[in-house]
This record gives sequence, C-alpha cells and structure tokens, in this order.
Amino acid sequence: MSLPVREIIIQPTRGFHFLDWRELWAYRDLLRLLVWRDFVTKYKQTLLGPLWHIVQPLFTTVIFTVVFSIVAQLPTDGLPPTLFYLCGLLAWSYFSQTFNSTASTLTANAGLFGKVYFPRLIIPLAGLTSNLISFLIQLVSFFTVLVIYRWTHPGVIVGPRWEAILFVPLVLLHLAALSLGVGLWLAALTAKFRDFTVLAGFLLQLWLYVTPVILPLAKVPAEYHLIVGLNPVTMPVECMRYLLLGQGWVNPSLLGISILITIFTLVTGILIFRKVERTFVDVI
Repeated sequence: MSLPVREIIIQPTRGFHFLDWRELWAYRDLLRLLVWRDFVTKYKQTLLGPLWHIVQPLFTTVIFTVVFSIVAQLPTDGLPPTLFYLCGLLAWSYFSQTFNSTASTLTANAGLFGKVYFPRLIIPLAGLTSNLISFLIQLVSFFTVLVIYRWTHPGVIVGPRWEAILFVPLVLLHLAALSLGVGLWLAALTAKFRDFTVLAGFLLQLWLYVTPVILPLAKVPAEYHLIVGLNPVTMPVECMRYLLLGQGWVNPSLLGISILITIFTLVTGILIFRKVERTFVDVI
C-alpha cells in the first residue's frame, strides 16, 4: 500500500502580509533547536560559560555604582545604589540583547536563508526566547544580591511585595514586543543600507542614557516627563523597579503611551520585515 504523496508549495506573497501562525507552529521544532543553539554557542569555548550572564550585569553594576553614585553622587530615589542599578540593568539587558540579535537577523543569516526555506521570523523569535533564559538567570542573581543585602542590612526595608512579582511577566512581554519591533525595523533597514549595522550600536548606547537606568524618573524635572515618557523603554524599566524593589515612578498615562508605541512598532516592524525578506536573498 503506497503512502499518500504530500506536496508543499512555496509561493511568494505580494504586498504587506502579517504573521502566518500555522506556518510558525509547523516549524516549532526548528525554533527549539535554534533557541538551544543561540544559548549554547553564545559563550562556547569561554572559561565562565553561562556564568557570564551573571558576571556581566554585576560588573556593570559595580562600575555604575562607583562612577554615578560615589563619584557623580547622582540620586537613586532612596534605594541602595547597587540594587537600583542592578534592577534597571535587568530590564535594559533583556531589551538590548533582543534588539541586537533581531537587528542582525537578515545579514547574519544570509547564507542560511539562501539554502533552505523556513519562516524567517523564526530566527528573531529564537533570539527573543534564548534571551529570556538569560533574563531568568540574571533574575536569580538579582534576588541573591537582594537577599544578601537584606541580611547584611536588617534595618533597611527594601524589596518586592511578593504578589507584585506576578506582574513581572507582563513587563517582560512589553520589553520583548518592543525590542522585537524595533529590531525588525532595523533588520529591514540594514538589508537595504548597511550603514545601519554601525548605527545600531551607537543608537543602543545613546538609548541607554535617555532611559532611567542611571537616573530615576522621579528626579527628572516635571516639564521633561512627557519627553522622557516618549521613550517607550522608560516605563518598563520603572515598572520593573517598582515590582522588584517596591519603589519606582509609574505614570499610567506614560505607560499607556509606551504600550501604544510598542504595538505600533511591533505591527509595522513585522509588516516591513516580511516585505523585505522576500527579496533580500536576491540582492545580497
């Protein structure tokens, strides 16, 4: 008895098309494989391996504490400087890592795209998921530092209301959607203009200094709150600090603006990425 012949016809789409959820689901095994590949190969042949996920933010926190708190004496909204910077970097690191991995999707995988077909969005989704593993490792290190601090400073009350931790995944979803949307825009632009490869690093560095990772939003003059709030990363960072440390400046209006910008960026990012991916291999 002969088995039925199954044919898969791959045809180019026309115009702007959004996600094909059934196609993405059909390639879920590839997604799992790429997530594992991204996580393992990132620190392959290094001495510390995955411990770099812990060492890097801790080392950056020490530098920030010395430079901005001790030397520059910038306020940290009444929070211990170490916990203030470490919590801010927790949110920022996930955003920046996902942004970087997504922005290089087309150029870094051009050879693979030219050999075999699969939904191109699998690559940035794999990067987003593997960075989630890094975030969880860093979150454990954050709570470790928090416990040590509370043990060595029994008179200082700092830390989360534990029911508030349930909202951390929502903030993480916000950061994931925003970093994916901006990254897809930059990936599409990089496919046409390679200058954006250099611009990505500069943009990310500049973005850090206009995000309340170093200076709390509560210390920004009121007349500049709307300007700072137009930075869509501002509210997720402040929300993360509020949920994990019990103190932060969360404005519902600015949070709503950030969510709207995130939705717009993600939707348009997916549309422009899907349009560019059709012809990218032909022009490299």
